[in-house]
Amino acid sequence: MPLDIDTIRQSCRGAEVTAGRQFCRSELDRFRKLATSGDPMTVACTQETPVFSEVAATTGGPAISFVNIRENAGWSKDAARATPKMAALLAAAAEPVSDIPFVSFSSEGIVLIYGVDEKAIDAADLLKDHLDVTVMISRPKDIAPRRTTEFPVVQGTIRSAKGFLGQFEIAVDDYATPAPSSRAALSFSNARDGATSHCDIILDLSGGTPLFAASDLRDGYLRADQRDPAAVLRAALKARDLVGTFDKPRYIEFKEDLCAHSRSRLVGCHRCLDLCPAGAITPAGDHVAIDPHICAGCGQCAAACPTGAAGYALPAADALMRRLRTMLTTYGEAGGSNPVLLIHDETHGIEMIDALARYGDGLPANVIPATVNETTQVGLETIAAAFAYGATAIRFLLRARPRHDVAGLRRTMELAETILVGLGFSGGAVATIETDDPDALGEALHSMARGIATAHPASFLPVGGKRDVQRLALRELHRAAPSPVDVIALPAGAPFGTVEVNVEGCTLCLACVSACPTGALSADPERPMLKFTEDACVQCGLCAATCPEKVITLQPQLDFRAATAASRVIKEEEPFHCIRCAKPFGVKSTIERVTAKLEGKHWMFKGQATRLEVLKMCEDCRVIAMTEDSFDPYGAPERPKPRTTDDYLREREENPQG
Repeated sequence: MPLDIDTIRQSCRGAEVTAGRQFCRSELDRFRKLATSGDPMTVACTQETPVFSEVAATTGGPAISFVNIRENAGWSKDAARATPKMAALLAAAAEPVSDIPFVSFSSEGIVLIYGVDEKAIDAADLLKDHLDVTVMISRPKDIAPRRTTEFPVVQGTIRSAKGFLGQFEIAVDDYATPAPSSRAALSFSNARDGATSHCDIILDLSGGTPLFAASDLRDGYLRADQRDPAAVLRAALKARDLVGTFDKPRYIEFKEDLCAHSRSRLVGCHRCLDLCPAGAITPAGDHVAIDPHICAGCGQCAAACPTGAAGYALPAADALMRRLRTMLTTYGEAGGSNPVLLIHDETHGIEMIDALARYGDGLPANVIPATVNETTQVGLETIAAAFAYGATAIRFLLRARPRHDVAGLRRTMELAETILVGLGFSGGAVATIETDDPDALGEALHSMARGIATAHPASFLPVGGKRDVQRLALRELHRAAPSPVDVIALPAGAPFGTVEVNVEGCTLCLACVSACPTGALSADPERPMLKFTEDACVQCGLCAATCPEKVITLQPQLDFRAATAASRVIKEEEPFHCIRCAKPFGVKSTIERVTAKLEGKHWMFKGQATRLEVLKMCEDCRVIAMTEDSFDPYGAPERPKPRTTDDYLREREENPQG
């Protein structure tokens, strides 16, 4: 592949760029000498990663980062124009990688094999020498007894299951153990429902409905079609290896104090609950709880979370945005134009790009591949930042039939498309390519129309939590947009917007203020007032759900002026002044309305002018007035004294004729 070393050297500022033909073979000594320098190193080859890593380890040098510029750039019919992309990929690979937190599993190898016939017992024979095996057969028929009981075989139907590798708990109906005197076929004792069992691994050969949603994402739960011996063998081999302690990334960092799920048992935001395919998210009072052992890392909860309570950690949103910043900035400085980001995952995406490079025309010179853990982890902040940095289009590479629902990504794309079109970018700037055919991928990329680029790309450095970098990215996108506007109407469910209040029906009870999780709605401690800060509103709906008068409605929109705008006063009224001490308290219109409704109509206030005056006093003076006048605000007409048996006997003696 052609290499323009001078351009790459100029683009990778401050780096020593060395080129060769076979650093992994004939020029290995050159690589070994470079590795002893102790400086951070990026190697533009991923095929020979084991060789380079082994040699570098013997020199005691720092860790090496690897990047593929061959399949991603050099092996293409556009290779002669791919130098800016090579420079971009090399510069991005040198970006520092943050530490990833992990969560641990521990399995002692207790496996439950669940099936419907003797094939489950055959699978147990494969594992009995490696794992602690129990076989459960649902509604068994004519199961021949084993000559030697090497593992338990029981009857039962799994009603429900929960847990993960090392901590599964199942509820079983129709549970029974076999009689040891079974002769031609296993006979079972009286069955009972509601039995509970625990195990580390579940091998499901039942062929029925999976025990878990998105079952292939549940660690420790293996499922195979018992009619396919090869599939059963593969599942058994996987189960055999699930003994010991295992680590996996803690994909989501969750801050429960930022969660806007509910307040006072009223549900507000439920975006993450609607999107999680693995069932890792559950309500937990005012917030949700995310089980890191069940979480499979799709990232849709983090992409949709409006407050930043859920943040993706592989990598964090700001780290991903910094990598894209380096990539797009370097691409432009190296002379590239019309950059298109191809966002893909590490399995399907890399295989597709490799096949296209080896057997097809390769990627176009302006298509820059960006690898992420899951395409569904990408949120609005990343898309906005990419266009602000100069991207003219983004394409998400998905499978022809995604393994799991990508509704969260589609919602993010719809929201981003609305904003981009509103700011003057091309329609269809954000889209998916859903294919398993490398040629179809190449055709889709080569046939793309040229997008609209920003005249002055942004260069901001994103640092901080999701909500902060999202605000920054949108503000910079607005600054760099072809046709900026102040307000863009958004689709329902968007995390930005305002609230509309029917002020005539609002009583300034301020229930909405106490329910608002972000402080978008606030009060004034000095006077009856309701204020709104649009930049803080996440459209969770708790204010509308809490309002007793039902006068609040949500209006999704993106107002780019909101970040610098002062709080808006929605309603303000005169306070009522205590008739005794003149202290302001309550709302004047409310006190007058309540007084008018009660005067002469309620039994507590009929003919009692002093009682009515108490309503016009502050809380302190009200207590003083009650004490001075021996006033009982709960006083009711005197009730007759209760009668006892002695009363009846006395009346009988006094009036024997009665």
